[in-house]
Amino acid sequence: MNVNVFQHFRKDEHPFVELTNDWIVKAAEQYMPVLTDYLDPRQAFIVKSLVGTHQDLKVEFDGGFEKAERVRAVIYPDYHQVSESDFDLTLLEINYPEKFAELSHGKILGTLMGTGLKREYFGDIITDGSKWQFFIQTDKVNYVITQLDKVGRFPVSLTEVPLTNLVHFKEEWSEEQLTVSSLRLDTVIASVFKISRQRAKVLVEGNKVKVNWAETTKLDFMLEDLDVISIRGFGRIQVRRILGRTKKDKLRLEIGVLRK
Repeated sequence: MNVNVFQHFRKDEHPFVELTNDWIVKAAEQYMPVLTDYLDPRQAFIVKSLVGTHQDLKVEFDGGFEKAERVRAVIYPDYHQVSESDFDLTLLEINYPEKFAELSHGKILGTLMGTGLKREYFGDIITDGSKWQFFIQTDKVNYVITQLDKVGRFPVSLTEVPLTNLVHFKEEWSEEQLTVSSLRLDTVIASVFKISRQRAKVLVEGNKVKVNWAETTKLDFMLEDLDVISIRGFGRIQVRRILGRTKKDKLRLEIGVLRK
């Protein structure tokens, strides 16, 4: 792999860049499609960027539904015809005592991580307000069904359901434009939620902020295209596009915001 590739990505992303290169080499040298784990939006952007430098390879993404946040990628030689079955997606529904229990994304994700499996094996967790479902790699289904019998103190069971039974969920993402002095994490948080830089500093240093589902306490963390920032108690931000600079040399961003 050309070492110059690394200069386009953050240092903490270099291991994933190397992993993506391994997938690309396998697809190219063995003339076969390669299926990845579930990727967050930033990882999907990296995969698409790197595959795009190879004329004989293509990539497609699927997370089970059109606006899925977490997706699997198939990297394949250009003669291969990709089908839905190539993505190996399974949808599980959580059966729980709805009259007595209240589930949440955080509780479910924490329980799934408690099974010992990696986050990369799971796709989106979705709800319509009462039903809860999540996507998982098909080869991990039996293990999770046998391991997961409680969420918090409430008994649960899992049922495999067809993708046609996907719940009609609502996430009110708004598309906005923002002008900021820099892509520093604390600067963007303060600007989006209209709070002081000091308040943003307290949130970051108080372990209330995650970037691409990884906790960070670095105020000067520099954001990039398609990073997703989660702020406990406030919501989420996605950096969708850097539009350019103003006459005063500030950055213009297109962002998605999910406010709590």
